[in-house]
Amino acid sequence: MSNNTYKLIQGNEACVEGALAAGMRFYAGYPITPSTEIAEISAQKLPVVDGKFIQMEDEIASIAAIIGGSLAGLKSMTATSGPGFSLMQENIGYAAIAEIPCVIVNVQRGGPSTGMPTSPAQGDVMQAKWGTHGDHPAVALTPNSVQETYEYTIKAFNIAEKYRTPVILLMDETVGHMREKLQFNDSSEIEIIDRKKPTCSPEEYMAYKPDEDMIPKMASFGEGYRYHVTGLTHGEDGFPTNNNEISGKLIQRITDKIEKNIDDMSYYDEYKMEDAEIAIVAYGGVSRSAKSAVDEIRKKGIKIGLFRPITIWPFLEKQIKSVSEKVDKIYVAEMNLGQYSLEVERVACKSCTVNKINKVNGELITPQEIIDAVTGGRE
Repeated sequence: MSNNTYKLIQGNEACVEGALAAGMRFYAGYPITPSTEIAEISAQKLPVVDGKFIQMEDEIASIAAIIGGSLAGLKSMTATSGPGFSLMQENIGYAAIAEIPCVIVNVQRGGPSTGMPTSPAQGDVMQAKWGTHGDHPAVALTPNSVQETYEYTIKAFNIAEKYRTPVILLMDETVGHMREKLQFNDSSEIEIIDRKKPTCSPEEYMAYKPDEDMIPKMASFGEGYRYHVTGLTHGEDGFPTNNNEISGKLIQRITDKIEKNIDDMSYYDEYKMEDAEIAIVAYGGVSRSAKSAVDEIRKKGIKIGLFRPITIWPFLEKQIKSVSEKVDKIYVAEMNLGQYSLEVERVACKSCTVNKINKVNGELITPQEIIDAVTGGRE
């Protein structure tokens, strides 16, 4: 669709539209509430653009399939929720160490286990960072609207391709199932990033030899470049090794290529923070309630603002530190028992007090609940 084309659309549908705009041509997944529409719409739309869709037998097979699709040269995505995201963790680690770009959408729901399949939650924040074992890079983006879901799905693919890494789009049920107006961007105005390709001969190619930017060039299977892919620590040729020096350099490099480029993937929004003495930190669906709460609290003469991280991981340490040095109090509102607030406390506790507003009963935190927490229920 061309620029200035609008459509009333669901968040999950916007995710597919963004993925297609970014160049997704392979989707493998297993249906699970509240992400199922992503699979359904991908099944409808991928064949139209000569893409491939396959429903797998489970979530383990789903992420294994998109790893294979990416190795074969196709931008690949899967979507899941709750227990399905848990099942994917081992292969997320595989994609991280083998440096295979792919996008994993997690439309969060209540948990643990099967929990509340149709209810919103934000309980997978720490799992998105530490769900798979070992030290590894983690990138997770969380939109708060239908428009942002479209735009940040594109950014998720761009980060995955540029840095050869799995990227998590950490949505929540509120955003996935809401319907809003979406403005489609003209294709000429969308930044699309593709993985770097080798220019050397197949005989000279080293699949894991990094350039100065710490990122190796990536050949697709079938292009004449033969190389080994493994989840074991490996050398630049891709073959496993127990050499301590080589192994240590590999893990440090795949971490550094993300952490040392955090400014390139730091997305956030501030609302009425210019003169704020109190800050609310909220993300995803909860940030919409927080924005309304800020407007109402301002009417009481209290100087309050909203800091909204869109990049959940890597943690926006520099920005949170700056906020903490400007305000007296921070309230972290999230639909869990305090996951993101742990990181906020780590950075901000020396400069200001950090308070938590939490809810885990399957309901969105309301503006009034935030207002009551900040004002003590006083009118």
